[in-house]
Amino acid sequence: MADRQKLLDTDIQARLGSMPGWSVADGKLHREYSFGDFVRAFGFMASAALVAESMNHHPEWFNVYSTVRVDLATHDAGGITELDFTLAGKMEELAADG
Repeated sequence: MADRQKLLDTDIQARLGSMPGWSVADGKLHREYSFGDFVRAFGFMASAALVAESMNHHPEWFNVYSTVRVDLATHDAGGITELDFTLAGKMEELAADG
């Protein structure tokens, strides 16, 4: 699957230019979201979980009160793939709606 092939660092850096707030940390796409309260943060996670499950691609994430930290990588590819950018984009849409 082309969407599960590890991307080159140059491709990743080029894509990050159109994804404000996202960076690469420890070989993974990384983003920290801040919401108004715990309910909004948890609601974002619940919505993102449904999207991730439908894609069969699951984030590493961590939540404390109104903060959600997200790391995305495709483990079987050994790094960041198009699938990670697709999920990141869907998370951006969900965060904007919340």
